[in-house]
Amino acid sequence: MAYRKFSRHTGHRRAMLRNIVTSLLKHGKVTTTEPKGKELRRIAEKMITLGKRGDLHARRQALAYLEEETVVTQLFTEIAPKYATRQGGYTRLMKAGYRRGDAAPMCIVELV
Repeated sequence: MAYRKFSRHTGHRRAMLRNIVTSLLKHGKVTTTEPKGKELRRIAEKMITLGKRGDLHARRQALAYLEEETVVTQLFTEIAPKYATRQGGYTRLMKAGYRRGDAAPMCIVELV
């Protein structure tokens, strides 16, 4: 299987992941369930790689995916230059126990 479906329709799944990636890049850290965190990591690393490229086409691709234009500006001016010499692995997943309501495994995803 190429990716996790989370028992959601395509539009809902894409919107959810776009929102979570935007929040991660905006705040630097986000708490979510482990499967969502693992899927989020794939997309966030691609966005940071676009930021490292830094050209106009990469900026437009990031604008097409991320929800807020200010986050795209922050990605290209502040976040991506930090990882200029790094070859990947821009995010960290830390397990955070289990959610109280349904005992879902939680994790904290943060930028390294």
